[in-house]
Amino acid sequence: MPRWLYLPALIGFAFLFLPIVALVVRADWSAVPSAIVSPAALSALWLSVECGLAATAVCLVVGVPLALMLARHDSPVIRFVRALVTLPLVLPPLVGGIALLYLLGRNGLAGQYLTLWFGLTIPFSTLAVVLAEAFVAMPFLVISVEGALRTAGTRYETVAATLGAKRWTVFRRITLPLVLPGLASGTVLSLSRALGEFGATALFAGNRYGVTRTMPLAIYTAFNGSGEDQDAAIALSLLLVVVAIVFLVLIRGWRPEAGR
Repeated sequence: MPRWLYLPALIGFAFLFLPIVALVVRADWSAVPSAIVSPAALSALWLSVECGLAATAVCLVVGVPLALMLARHDSPVIRFVRALVTLPLVLPPLVGGIALLYLLGRNGLAGQYLTLWFGLTIPFSTLAVVLAEAFVAMPFLVISVEGALRTAGTRYETVAATLGAKRWTVFRRITLPLVLPGLASGTVLSLSRALGEFGATALFAGNRYGVTRTMPLAIYTAFNGSGEDQDAAIALSLLLVVVAIVFLVLIRGWRPEAGR
């Protein structure tokens, strides 16, 4: 690496790291423990974990087959589908929330029929939180698994098929073990993104205490309150930073080199 590149590298590191340092310095550490264990914080944390895990499960159930389809086929239609799958990565989350509202809202494209036929109203419910988080998190899983599938290739799957293995057997015994590191990384990334989701959740699910107020929304609510509330927002932010670090450590532990 050319030595002169270390300067912009250090500047980039400082740009990403110093805001966290400022958060740590600004925190009122005497009030951090009580803020973290307050009923509002615990309610938001539990709801975040519960909804994040549910959203990740949704991503796994439909995202892995989607990644397999994208990796094993190549046509203009598939390339267009891939572009749509990655669209939530570049869309502002607020736009995703509005789109979900007009799809599944009481008068939405599909929501009006859910309300009419089944009496089901999704917006501003815990289910809405799960769907909003899954919408923004699924591309991370699909991209990770698709990349792992393309890297693994189809050689072992072809050999297993020529030996008489059924397609489901090949998928379960050959494909999944080969892409397990990528699948694990994508799962952790999806869960991390779901836990940190704010914009789509705020518009589609609202900010109801105990129902839709996840940790990001609790931080936003506290930060717009009094000075004590802002200290609580900083404490909750630090808690999310710790959770994010844990997930990043998990991701590093599941990188492809570690999974071999």
